[in-house]
Amino acid sequence: MTHLFLVGAGGAIGSILRYLAGLWAIHRFGPSFPWGTLGVNITGSFLIGLLVEMIMRKFGASPEMRVFLITGVLGGYTTFSAFSLDAITLAERGDVVLSVIYVIASVALSILAVFSGLALVRAIV
Repeated sequence: MTHLFLVGAGGAIGSILRYLAGLWAIHRFGPSFPWGTLGVNITGSFLIGLLVEMIMRKFGASPEMRVFLITGVLGGYTTFSAFSLDAITLAERGDVVLSVIYVIASVALSILAVFSGLALVRAIV
């Protein structure tokens, strides 16, 4: 139960940070390109790499700290960071082809899923 609370609390923080980053990007660069989302995806990916290496491997953080920061905060901030870590993990364990398949499938199928959801609602409404 403690882990669920930590994930939820961290997720709330990450979601708020993502929202604020999006607002800042719109005010700074305008709404013509999703700079906020791009920035969040890149910074989230950097931060998950930093935290996994620094906190988990170098400092031996507790499972609670890892769940709060990585699953919670970064999961709320961007799931792209988890996707990026999964792709790198596959490649580092020697499954480079599987990593490439995972990346291509994730991007292509996610875009297709969004398109399908939009099309379904547009057909019904």
